Amino acid sequence: MQASLKVFDPVKRHSTEAAIALLLGMLYAPLIWYWIDGWLSKSISIEHEYFSYALIGFPYAAWIAWLSRQHRHNLPSSGSFLGISLLALAVTFYLSPVQNLINLSFPLMLGAVVLILKGLSGLRLMRWPLLFVLLATPTELPYLIAPYLMPIQRMNAAIAAFLLTQIGMDVSVDQIYILVNERIVEVAPYCAGLKMLMTCLYVALMMLHWTGNLRSRPKTLALLAGAALISVVGNIVRNTLLTFFHGTGRTDWFEWLHESWGGDVFSALLLLSVVLLMNGIDRMANSLTLSPAGGAGKDNFF
Repeated sequence: MQASLKVFDPVKRHSTEAAIALLLGMLYAPLIWYWIDGWLSKSISIEHEYFSYALIGFPYAAWIAWLSRQHRHNLPSSGSFLGISLLALAVTFYLSPVQNLINLSFPLMLGAVVLILKGLSGLRLMRWPLLFVLLATPTELPYLIAPYLMPIQRMNAAIAAFLLTQIGMDVSVDQIYILVNERIVEVAPYCAGLKMLMTCLYVALMMLHWTGNLRSRPKTLALLAGAALISVVGNIVRNTLLTFFHGTGRTDWFEWLHESWGGDVFSALLLLSVVLLMNGIDRMANSLTLSPAGGAGKDNFF
């Protein structure tokens, strides 16, 4: 009899959490499935496709939330007026006919639940999972940024044209338009590398959190700056290849890199570069710390 009661102890202990998780699943499973299906099949809007890094961001957020479950359980229960207010806002957004407000209701709802159950101490504990969910929630942010990308579009077009002239191609540039062999290639706002920049910075933030390097400002700044540079250089290379394929009539190759799985492979290589950069920064920091010229303590560099 005692053994059977022990089996039900965890269920009884976490019954509230389980009921809330079930309710949230019923509310948001269709929405999240819509996102996932849209990202995988590329049937979602262009702006929301920018947030496809949520395919790794959401599982990572869930994983670090799971790791802190015991600490979260030990926190005292503490209702919060702020949590109730945030819950009302999340419900209002969820019932709104505006797609972006419905999307934003998801991280707001999660934050409200944490505040209501565990108060501000719970919010501090869950700040990183909630931040990763918020940053990966589809919004119209890319659409708002697009009008300011003209300088980057011009730079991409100019550098791509310069590189192609180095291999003997007849190339001319007019603002964001590249003319190659009487074929015009436009470096559109959504070809300026914003998606890859957002993805690289998000993955860099994940790497910094995973390795515990967020405590080091130099490492954080170095990785974020390096990730931004990787995305910019990578996008210039991609635009150059696309211009070359289109200008030389290699339509199949153009479509493969532009809309097919070739673009996914290229993106994966850039993300791998971010991971390798994190490893390189760690190695450099360790070598400088251990070197005789580095002094006795870590504070000399990182």
